[in-house]
This record gives sequence, structure tokens and C-alpha cells, in this order.
Amino acid sequence: MASHVKIRLASERVNHSVPTNRELPRFYTPGEVVTGMEDFMRGHGTYASDDCLKASVAGVMQKVNKLICVRPLKNRYVGEIGDVVVGRVLEVQQRRWKVETNSRLDSVLQLSSVNLPGGELRRRSAEDEQMMRKHLQEGDLISAEVQSVFSDGSLSLHTRSLKYGKLSQGILMKVFPSLIKRRKNHFHNLPCGISVIIGNNGFIWISPPEQNNLVEEEKDEIVNVEVQCISRSDRGTMARVRNCIAALVASKMLLDDTSIMFAYEESLKYDNVKELLDPEAMLDVAFLTQHRINNVMEE
Repeated sequence: MASHVKIRLASERVNHSVPTNRELPRFYTPGEVVTGMEDFMRGHGTYASDDCLKASVAGVMQKVNKLICVRPLKNRYVGEIGDVVVGRVLEVQQRRWKVETNSRLDSVLQLSSVNLPGGELRRRSAEDEQMMRKHLQEGDLISAEVQSVFSDGSLSLHTRSLKYGKLSQGILMKVFPSLIKRRKNHFHNLPCGISVIIGNNGFIWISPPEQNNLVEEEKDEIVNVEVQCISRSDRGTMARVRNCIAALVASKMLLDDTSIMFAYEESLKYDNVKELLDPEAMLDVAFLTQHRINNVMEE
């Protein structure tokens, strides 16, 4: 069977930058003078030298009153208390799980910070510790909330809510944490029938509805839900949502439920989901999404 290969010239390379009505911020490189020190305070991403504030990272300046910071364009996730994160269990340790959350250091999920079967509030026993791997084991994906931040910057997580816990079937995407728009809610059931968890740490979980949590908690035992077959239409919709997010990321656009849904609606003119992987289609979807967002902001 003959296969079709697309070949494009380098001169036809698509520039993914989407024009906006906002003026682009000034970009600073390490060692470049940001401002004088007489009227300003030094914040993250800056250092004092020769009576001036200089950038220690490559990024854009942020000014809050007299505090000057330089926010790097690409960096590891720096967690804050209350953040929603999606992570992968790396190791089962004594009374805790080590979790990868796209941050500089591995995060920790304590045995005392998860819901026990039945949801009863009691001290964790040696028997609970022996059952840890039955609850979560290496490779499992979870959604959780940042409970506290240790002095070294590592995160302590908790899943003490029915909306958090072990994740089942779906698609995991990794994007820059700086592209995640902070909102009060990061769990969304999109009108297209797909559920999305937009983790503050840059991990995005796309799944069919009612399949976010794999583990159901009943009286005194943990019951594993049988893995169900996802319909072809749901898989197609999930793939379309995934490609729409990739299009927004390529154009460095902020991600939230609104931008993702706008991109999904604009992508429907492409019948084949695979077409959305073409650079021209990605730029087209991102441009139309930005146009709709601008119109909403003007209203």
C-alpha cells in the first residue's frame, strides 16, 4: 500500500505567534539591567549589582507596587497551597508515596492525607501501611491538591476530597506550567462531553465523563472499577480536545476551560482530527480562538 508523505520547504515554515491587541512585554536576558535600586525592591528573578537591579533569568518583568520580579518564560512548576495538580506515583515508601508533579523536587503524599475506605476518620494503623500498594502503586496517575510547601520547596499533597484520587482511562498531556491560567475551578466537564483536569503543574488529564476516579470507596473495602471500553466517538472527541490544546500551546496561549472550548468549536470545520496536527491548521485554530477571546474581553 502506497503511503503519502508531506514535504514542506523551510521557507514555508509557519510562525505560530498569534497577533493580539496587547502590547508585547519587554524581554530581559540574564545580567541585563532592569531598573535602578533607589525606588524599588528586589524580587524573584533579579539580583542587585552596581546599584541596579539585574535579571538573573531570561523572562519578562512583573511589577507589584515597588517590588520588581522577572518571571522566566520556561521553568519548573513552583507550587502554592491550594493548587490542583495531576501527578504520577514514583515510589511507595514508609507511610507515604513519592509523586512526580513536574516540580523541581518530587512531591509527597502522606498515608494520613488520603481517604481510607469508608471515609472514616481514624489513626492509620500498621495494617493500613501494609495495604498502601493496593491503594496506590508505582505508575498510577492521581489528582490531588497541594496541602503545604516544605522549606526546600517540595510539596505535600492530599486527596481528602471525593473529586481527587486515582485516575483511570484517559490522555495525559504535559505543557508549560506558565500557560495554565489560575482559576477557582480546575475540574471541567466540557459541553462536548469530555472531562478535563487542568493541573496547575502543567499536567492536563483528558478523560470520558464519569471516569476521573478509578477507585470507588465502599464500607470497608476498596472496589476497583472494571476498565470499560471507551466508544470510538469518545476517543475521537478526546483526540480532538488534545490536538486543540496542542494548537494553543504552540501559539503560547493561556489554557483554561474557555480557551479550550473555543478552540474545540473552531476545530470542527476540520473533519479529520489528524488534520489538526498540521502547522497551518494549528495556527488557524489558535488565531480564531484568540479572536473570540478578544471579543469576549471587549464586551
